[in-house]
Amino acid sequence: MIGGIVLWNAWWAWIIFGLILGMLEMLLPAYVFIGFSVGAILTGLGLWVGIFGGSLAWTLVTFAAVSGLAVVALRLTWGAPTRKAKVWRTDIND
Repeated sequence: MIGGIVLWNAWWAWIIFGLILGMLEMLLPAYVFIGFSVGAILTGLGLWVGIFGGSLAWTLVTFAAVSGLAVVALRLTWGAPTRKAKVWRTDIND
C-alpha cells in the first residue's frame, strides 16, 4: 500500500510494469515478455477506465486472460519465431 492506494488496483503501476516488461523484451528478445507487456498495459488501461477492478485475485485473472489473448494475437499476426541454425547436408563448394 502506497499512500492509501492498494498497488494492484493502481492503473499507473500496471502500465509501469508493462513498460518494464517491454524494455526487458528489448534486452532479451525471447518473444515471451511482449505478450505480458501488452497484457499489463491493457490491464492498466482497463483499471483506469473502470472496466476492471476489485480484489487481487480478479485483477490477476484479468491480467492472465488479457496476456494470453495478446500472446495468441501476436502469434497469429507475426507468426512464431523461425530462427533456426542452417544445416548443410552437402559441401557448399560442390
